[in-house]
Amino acid sequence: MISSQILQASIDDIKSIARVDMCICDLNGEEIVSTANMVVPDADMITAFVDSPADSQMVGNYHLLKVRDEEELEYVLVAMGFGEDTYVIGKLAVAQLEKLTVAYKDRFDRNSFFQNLLLDNFLLVDVYNRAQKLRIEVSAPRAVYLIEAEPDKDAAVLELLKTLYAPHAGDYPPRVDESSIILIKTVEARSSNEDLLQVAETILDMVNSELMINVKVSIGTVVQELKDVSRSYKEAKMAMDVGKIFYEGKNAVAYSTLGIGRLIYQLPMTLCEMFIDEIFGNGYLETIDDETLETINKFFENNLNVSETSRQLFVHRNTLVYRIEKLQKNTGLDIRKFDDAMTFKIALMVVSYMKYQREKDN
Repeated sequence: MISSQILQASIDDIKSIARVDMCICDLNGEEIVSTANMVVPDADMITAFVDSPADSQMVGNYHLLKVRDEEELEYVLVAMGFGEDTYVIGKLAVAQLEKLTVAYKDRFDRNSFFQNLLLDNFLLVDVYNRAQKLRIEVSAPRAVYLIEAEPDKDAAVLELLKTLYAPHAGDYPPRVDESSIILIKTVEARSSNEDLLQVAETILDMVNSELMINVKVSIGTVVQELKDVSRSYKEAKMAMDVGKIFYEGKNAVAYSTLGIGRLIYQLPMTLCEMFIDEIFGNGYLETIDDETLETINKFFENNLNVSETSRQLFVHRNTLVYRIEKLQKNTGLDIRKFDDAMTFKIALMVVSYMKYQREKDN
């Protein structure tokens, strides 16, 4: 609803130009604002007009007109005077007030508020002032979930989220851009990574079962203040990118579990290229075959355990040792040793990151 100060300023401006006194009343016939010489009509007259199907009516020297917010009746404007000119001026005032209602609603709309909050478009004082007007709790633990679906499926996903997570529970799914859906979720103050991922799994299951759509979900860290929600949003965006590069098989990724992938993601390409050239100057790493790559990844998954890795790969232990020694000959790194294994693991991640960035640039 528009503040009384703005309504007062609007009708005062109209009177200064058109010399017509007017007032604005609520639907119960109570005066909200009026110009200096306006004699406000009886409340019964206003309520009778509200109940009538007419959009305008003249009673004595009063022109009564309805002001709507889209299809919803919002106010009654009363212009005092006789003749067609007073009626026209009243209609112009109604048109201005209806446009003002739309503009004011857009300005303080929750979706618009959260969009600007996530994009850091507010000063700190504006965050608290607007949150108060929109009845949004300022101090509450929240985490941002980023949901990415196929471009032509995101509208259906957004509608489903709106049914699952409602504002009255402190959850808000604003739309920020065309490529992703945001869920600002109120959580427990001491929510663990497992708790946050459980919500993500619920989203994945519901979207898949209800809409038959596969989506990816990333999660920022929990913040305690509304002003910090944008930070959680940036973390969720980074988690989405890092997840695509280093955790391709996962549909739900939390920022706090990204590990070294988060560090590599923030390295400049020149530094990555320098690292790969210094460790693998012969370019072998980028030409590694799928069988060797599978062997290395399985070896890392089993904490450098040769026996367990050979069992899971269904190869003889000596065959696995042969592959590892062949790798050592080509790279100079023995991945049975922790330091060499760590170097090789980081190098694989750096190469994946470089490949992702090149594809993104092209």
